[in-house]
Amino acid sequence: MKACKGVIATGHPATTEAARVILEAGGNAFDAVLAAHFAACVSEPVLASLGGGGFLMSHSKKHGNNLYDFFCQTPIEKKALNTVDFHPIIADFGTATQEFHIGMGSVATPGTVKGLFAIHNDLGSMPMSRIVEPATELARQGITVNGFQAYILEIVNAIYHQDSKTLAVFESSTNPGQLLTEGELLRLPEYAEILESLASEGAGLFYQGELAKKLIAHCDAYGGFLTQQDLSSYEVIRRKPLEVEFSGARILTNPPPSCGGILIALALELLSGAPIAGANYDDLGNLELLVRVMEQTNKARVESGLDRMSDPDQPLGLLDADFILKYRDQVLGRPVFSRGTTQFSVIDSLGNIASMTVSNGEGCGHILPGTGIMLNNMLGEEDLHPAGFHQWQTDQRIASMMSPSIVLESNGSACAIGSGGSNRIRTAILQVLCNLLRFDMPLGDAVQASRIHFEDDHLNIEDGINPKTLDALVANFPSHHHWPDKNLFFGGVHAVRHSHGSGLFEGIGDPRRGGDSTLVS
Repeated sequence: MKACKGVIATGHPATTEAARVILEAGGNAFDAVLAAHFAACVSEPVLASLGGGGFLMSHSKKHGNNLYDFFCQTPIEKKALNTVDFHPIIADFGTATQEFHIGMGSVATPGTVKGLFAIHNDLGSMPMSRIVEPATELARQGITVNGFQAYILEIVNAIYHQDSKTLAVFESSTNPGQLLTEGELLRLPEYAEILESLASEGAGLFYQGELAKKLIAHCDAYGGFLTQQDLSSYEVIRRKPLEVEFSGARILTNPPPSCGGILIALALELLSGAPIAGANYDDLGNLELLVRVMEQTNKARVESGLDRMSDPDQPLGLLDADFILKYRDQVLGRPVFSRGTTQFSVIDSLGNIASMTVSNGEGCGHILPGTGIMLNNMLGEEDLHPAGFHQWQTDQRIASMMSPSIVLESNGSACAIGSGGSNRIRTAILQVLCNLLRFDMPLGDAVQASRIHFEDDHLNIEDGINPKTLDALVANFPSHHHWPDKNLFFGGVHAVRHSHGSGLFEGIGDPRRGGDSTLVS
């Protein structure tokens, strides 16, 4: 029997396959997670792009624990708004609609390219030219659009119709004027060429070279904020992970100024002081406690001004003993009455752990000419700008709910976990961590278990909750929505785990978001 080289979980089989090829060829977990990202720009094009940003939580024996922040940065200068292309579109989710803002005036400085090269420089073991090969092959040969990706494209249909050049890339071959649908082939040959050029020339191509010139020219022509100074000054930030103890495990998550990790940490601290109210995760007392914790973390987010903070150390007051005690009392002492993201998780046989969450927003509607790269719309994301559009501070890393995390258990076992899902990222990760560590559930069961989400005094309940519990929850929370099935609304937790005692590797891609996983031997 061959020894296992590791385990991978992502949001698409083709993304997983790219990482598998690299891991099987002798690459480490970090090489594999880079390959996954490059491939996801083809297989998950609405969710991942070299024109966006993200975070990597890394664990290695040589380099320790590090958080790589390569999320988007606000522009250095503002322009007169009457010169900026920034406008709303309506995304249709079927059961609801939502307004997004797009155009070149919604583009923040992309961090992905610099981030991936920084990770490779610090942690990679293979040449970048080898790491991009699975993605270049995928982009040239094309990928058949699956049902989930077709659904995502349809939701943001209006964005991909904003520019004729964008529509041309994603246009149906059988239904001109419309986007690709399930079963049709998406090919991105220009993206394949760009990957090979980047592998040869490095990140400078995007930030100072020919691609930088194209990006700035496009901003100037179509009403964007970015200048060469924005690109030249962008830096990847290596941060010390935020660490919290929970149920005998160390959880490493995304530190401030991003807000998702600290809200997860606060929720875990609140739960640590509470007894388990029943043997099953979906017993009424346990779910009521989760609701209270979600409610109080939402309140803490507002009261602390977490979304508005620019000092990375300032929000850590949320975890002060007095602050936690105040909110724990409110959780236990009271009667019971922000988008397009994807996750890659990899553990290899050497003990390297990579948890990466990335986003392009929904995309601004413009593809960087000649590249196949959709640019982000982070300045148009309402969740990221609670003070209002165009109120952002200049030259500042945008806060995010993305929370790639690593769990280091006391027995030597380890887990990489993360999720897409806007505001539901933190509650999805919280519930999976509780299932794993508080209720000792197997990884697959922990991810697939039904979830809840409480926000703005409204309770969302996923199908599959214990019927008696469901009846009580519905009675206790008049403002609620009971979803008829497992739904992408509740996040997409793609997770992998290595059990130290048995040596067993396991992984699961969340079926809510088309997830996939594989063992590599």
